[in-house]
Amino acid sequence: MPRIDREAGPATAVAAVPAALALLLRRPGVAAVLGVLPVAVAAFFRDPDRSPDSRSVPVDDVLSPADGKVMYAGPGQEGVAPPGAWQQVSIFLSAFDVHINRAPYGGRVVEVVQRPGKWLAAYTHESAHLNERADITVEREVGGELRRVHFRQIVGLMARRVVTRVAVGDELATGTRVGLMKFGSRMDVFVPPECDLLVAAGERVVAGESVLARWPATSGVAR
Repeated sequence: MPRIDREAGPATAVAAVPAALALLLRRPGVAAVLGVLPVAVAAFFRDPDRSPDSRSVPVDDVLSPADGKVMYAGPGQEGVAPPGAWQQVSIFLSAFDVHINRAPYGGRVVEVVQRPGKWLAAYTHESAHLNERADITVEREVGGELRRVHFRQIVGLMARRVVTRVAVGDELATGTRVGLMKFGSRMDVFVPPECDLLVAAGERVVAGESVLARWPATSGVAR
């Protein structure tokens, strides 16, 4: 059984209240039915191990930071991508997906920006720049070249909170856990134009497993 993230505690406790009240009212049948709710909430916070937890990741690979469905893969969208030239992969997470987020690329965290906003449905274009979100940028030097990857946690219609567990100055390995988003949300990843995108809209991806993009080959393996 996968571990359960510590954020599950308060939400699971609240979800258990109806079942507890039913027991106090001596309605065991109702309590049994309502008891499914806290179990489902706890399952939302499941945190399974993935490949980067036990092995090195090729230095040129950019991994998916989230489980979900690719909504868009292509040139950076106007009003969504950061300033400059980028390629973009946007991933929609349903309430049934694992919501633990992982670093798509290793390196030093150079920027973390929390931005308040709305709670539009995460699959809409507007959610990327109007919804509450956290922007994270990492930099890494490989073969004398400075590489930069930008990724974004975005809340959705159901998700009302982003949990970001990294700070400027942190050194991350590719695939490291960086936080989570609660109850349906979206993640965007932005890589430079020289990277090859390896996914397309409509594909399912798995955090820490699926390769979203890849730099032109260099020698060696690193994390």
